[in-house]
Amino acid sequence: MRRLGLETEIVDQTVYGNTVRRFRDASIVLPTFAELADPARIPAAVTTGLAAVDPDAPDPRNLFRVHWHNDRTRRARVATPEHLVLPTALTGIPARIVVLLGDRFPMIAAHKVLAAYGCLAPRLVTGQFDPTAHRAVWPSTGNYCRGGVAISRIMGCHGVAVLPEGMSQERFRWLERWVMEPDDVIRTPGSESNVKEIYDRCAELERDPANIIFNQFCEFGNYLAHDLCTGRALERVAESRRAGSPGLRIRAFVSATGSGGTLGAGDYLKERYGSANVAVEALECPTLLYNGFGEHNIQGIGDKHVPLIHNVMNTDVVCAVSDRATDALSLLFNSDEGRAYLIDRQRVPRATVDALASLGLSSICNVVGAIKTARYYDMGPDDVVLTVATDGAELYATEWAKVARTQYADRFDLVHAGEVFAEHLLGASTDHLFELSTRDRARIFNLGYYTWVEQQGVPLEEFTARRDQAFWAGLRRYVSVWDDLIREFNGRVAARH
Repeated sequence: MRRLGLETEIVDQTVYGNTVRRFRDASIVLPTFAELADPARIPAAVTTGLAAVDPDAPDPRNLFRVHWHNDRTRRARVATPEHLVLPTALTGIPARIVVLLGDRFPMIAAHKVLAAYGCLAPRLVTGQFDPTAHRAVWPSTGNYCRGGVAISRIMGCHGVAVLPEGMSQERFRWLERWVMEPDDVIRTPGSESNVKEIYDRCAELERDPANIIFNQFCEFGNYLAHDLCTGRALERVAESRRAGSPGLRIRAFVSATGSGGTLGAGDYLKERYGSANVAVEALECPTLLYNGFGEHNIQGIGDKHVPLIHNVMNTDVVCAVSDRATDALSLLFNSDEGRAYLIDRQRVPRATVDALASLGLSSICNVVGAIKTARYYDMGPDDVVLTVATDGAELYATEWAKVARTQYADRFDLVHAGEVFAEHLLGASTDHLFELSTRDRARIFNLGYYTWVEQQGVPLEEFTARRDQAFWAGLRRYVSVWDDLIREFNGRVAARH
């Protein structure tokens, strides 16, 4: 399991020593996972020192902002993670959809920086990654590789991004500013749907022992960071809503499948509230729903395979959302005409409309999936559906322009806005939604065999162990062990010899 980032002791003392010296020279201190789950535990001296640090700067102190409790400025901390409660005027349903906002994270304004930390930090404190010799390779369709490059850079590691050439230009511009060398951004053929091409390129890179691949689809540190940190953040939000309305019921957690990491938060919530786990994917490439294939533009959710870290046997519902919906709604939420329509015609509060800029394409996908889920279960005003906004709209301005040009001849107006609202929000129905039986879960679980055992070489016994919920519960022991190792590591970094 070491290949998958699961180790509980120092495996190479030479590598470990190199890492300690690198961090000592750069004055880098690592936060524990417990501190990222509950930032109130972060030492006061660290918090005070953060006040002068730009949240977008490549400063190692920003490691202590890799949590859900940053405010809108990303400079100060809040007790309850910032979130958006979508009104019926926008969603067309009585149930409450509550969206946790990922653009409050530092450096990349997306929650994938948390997943990247969850993968790299355990490798460093167990002597599996040498920042003086290795390159950290981060394959993804956008945000995870940005998170990996950011975390690598502020930890004094060499980060390399691997992503499809068709992703938004904003992602590439960000990467060009953050990588050490131009060649550290590797473009693979295709766009969002071409995950296999990323794997193939990483297989080539892995032939060089200096390259360590941090594959988010099989790195359990990704799952565990979300199970603990995102799960607790959502719990705090849920309890804050229930404090004002004690009768509220937490009915479901909705997230695009992506790497499967964010869905780990659903496992945490299901234990506490008995809520349903809903996995969303693109209708144009419905891998879980129909064993289908295709291409789409819901950037950041991945497809054409079942991630190794997706706890399929704990998933209750699979539904699909079209990229026609996410493209059109992104334009509705971010154009002057669309915003005016929502405020003037639909009486959506201006504060809500202003906050919609915190929803990127995959975030809008999650919202539409939440509406479909609420309709399927006929949820009422006391029912809550929780979801997350992975990133905000700032990454997609070039995509809005493309949609406006290709679909509306650069003349998106109030009539178009009304059509988009009616079709994709009021018209978000229960089609392409499937409630899973045990047999259905097993079918989806088995589909992962072809990627992970046949193509990626995961031993069969490691693959099949994931059927049992005891396997997933047992993973949590790693977090406390890693935190002990982080404390020991920080102590050695601080020691002067």
